[in-house]
Amino acid sequence: MRQGARLRLVLRDLASGCAFASMAVSGQLPLWTLGLYCVGLVAALAGKRLFARRAKLTALLLLGVAAVLVLNVTSGTLNLVVAACAFAGLISAHRLLSAPDPATDGQVHLSGLLMVAGGAALSGELVYGLFLIAFGVLASLSLALGVVEAAVPEGEPLPVRAVMPPLSVGVGFAVAGAMAFFILFPRLNWNMTGPRAAPGLGPATTGFSNTVRLGGTGTIKGNPRVVLRATLNPDPGGDALGAYWIGRTYDIFDGQEWTSAGGVKRMREPLLTLRPGGDNLVHQRVELLPAYGGQTLIALETPSRLGNAVANSTTGSRRAPLQEMYGGEARFAEPGLSYSYEAYSLPPGGSGDSFRRLPSVEQDALLALPEALDPRVSQTAARILNGEREPLAAAQKLAAWLQREFTYTLELSGDHDDPLADFLFERKAGHCEHFATALTLMLRTQGIRARLATGFFGGERVNDAYILRAGDAHAWTHVLVPERGFVTVDATPPAHRPSQGSKWVQQLLALYEALESRWRNSVVDYSFRDQVDVARALVRPPKGSEKAEQRRLPPPRAWGAALVAGLVVYVAWRAVTRLAGRPRPLDATRFVDAVEAVLASAEVSRRTEETLEELDARLAREHHPLTGALSPVTRRYLEARFGGRPLRQGEARQLLRTLEEAVTQHTRLTARASRAS
Repeated sequence: MRQGARLRLVLRDLASGCAFASMAVSGQLPLWTLGLYCVGLVAALAGKRLFARRAKLTALLLLGVAAVLVLNVTSGTLNLVVAACAFAGLISAHRLLSAPDPATDGQVHLSGLLMVAGGAALSGELVYGLFLIAFGVLASLSLALGVVEAAVPEGEPLPVRAVMPPLSVGVGFAVAGAMAFFILFPRLNWNMTGPRAAPGLGPATTGFSNTVRLGGTGTIKGNPRVVLRATLNPDPGGDALGAYWIGRTYDIFDGQEWTSAGGVKRMREPLLTLRPGGDNLVHQRVELLPAYGGQTLIALETPSRLGNAVANSTTGSRRAPLQEMYGGEARFAEPGLSYSYEAYSLPPGGSGDSFRRLPSVEQDALLALPEALDPRVSQTAARILNGEREPLAAAQKLAAWLQREFTYTLELSGDHDDPLADFLFERKAGHCEHFATALTLMLRTQGIRARLATGFFGGERVNDAYILRAGDAHAWTHVLVPERGFVTVDATPPAHRPSQGSKWVQQLLALYEALESRWRNSVVDYSFRDQVDVARALVRPPKGSEKAEQRRLPPPRAWGAALVAGLVVYVAWRAVTRLAGRPRPLDATRFVDAVEAVLASAEVSRRTEETLEELDARLAREHHPLTGALSPVTRRYLEARFGGRPLRQGEARQLLRTLEEAVTQHTRLTARASRAS
């Protein structure tokens, strides 16, 4: 293998690897196909072309792999699109391990294009975009080196250092051209062509179960993964929302774990109205991401209406009916990898629920106590309240006492027969579930109705939306207040309510989320309508500007855009005119053809597969009279072709004239000698 060809193959193989990675980031490819491809790529990068001498035999292996994928598809364990993507990856791996030649190179690049197309169908997320760009750059450089390699005579080294700078500039122009094409060429929304949801590379980390067991280490508080995005109207505008996002409530505690009374209240409804609303509802457009992993809807406390739900899966998106459970929980009736929906919530201050309108099972549960409740719980509550009977004031008094006297910790281990007594009287430290359970039970011992609520606390601003992390999972208390309904009282110390994860990891993920948001808005959701809006924004005055609407002349930015466009056209016109009017110098190939034609008039020609420099060397050994004129011409030809020093305007003609004069002189001397003999 000649020098420089190795670099071309490495670039080709890395481009294939990026194309495969654009599919793998979706998390949908079977693990065995991922392993086979990785083995093939590593071997190829190490220069081991294991299938070079067994092309037909190894092609049979591909047929076997295809049969396995077909069986998986027909049995329903594998999606057809995923199977096609996996097979494209294995074809590419087979080609990587085959003997390198022009046909194999073309097949590797073609399979790379198929894989990036498959990656778009499987995910289309930001990471996919990064691998797409890497594939484009690496494949372009590999193809360009292949063109240079074909032009260099066999046996000569590739001038890699000389050609890489202009090739890099060319690739840069190609990327810029692709971006301009993307922005300007009329196009459809990406979401109209493929599935939306992908499971990603990690399992879901949150969700809701039917029980909450008191205890455990609470390690989820350190998980920074984003599980929810939401845009609010009216937009609060702050960087930190600090709001309660309710998922579900629990009203029965048996001493170890919380459960809910009742079951399904309504089945498969397109729209749920949980409680009456008003004119001041807060509208939310919510996305539950694959990291969420549950079927319970999340909304700002207190939700009034939920609907327009869509479940996203690897095969597409579909409308999702909703279920209403007792306790105010809303669930998606069908599973999905991610969901989107709309919610309307009451402003903070109370749910407005009336005790008499609650189902009887919930009424009875709001004062229920575990049979083996430690009597010290009731005695302590009575001592702290000291006769306070108003529900909200009592709850706030107990919450303040818990925050003051107890320590927040996630370092809990071991199970206890009475975890509440252990928290209140032994360990005196716990996480949000301990604080919320203690407050709820202490209120009930004093005849005040309360229940446990779970969901998330927080809301971190990213671009125009708010995000929630898995570590924002939280528990608090609902106390029933006459005329106001359920009111939130949180006994957990305020500093420990949101996520407790590493700050720099959270900042890094927030940066990624911001870039991902830009990617979705500017690339994935970019459509012909956005193109029209961009064009309109350049010529129309800002919305709401009455003074601007009254102007007869276009706004200043329209003049600016017209000026920039005019300058671009003028510069392009000048460059084209200058280029077209300039006489083109002979390139190296045409120059050597002209040299051969001049030498032919002196009956000097190259032998079969003899290069110009070899001809020059042969004439020098033979002491040929033309050697003195041919050597500088040969040297200049090599510099022009491989040394990065193209022939200047008129230089080729001057060199040829010198050679022609030498040939003429040589011809005369030869003729004179012939006549003399």
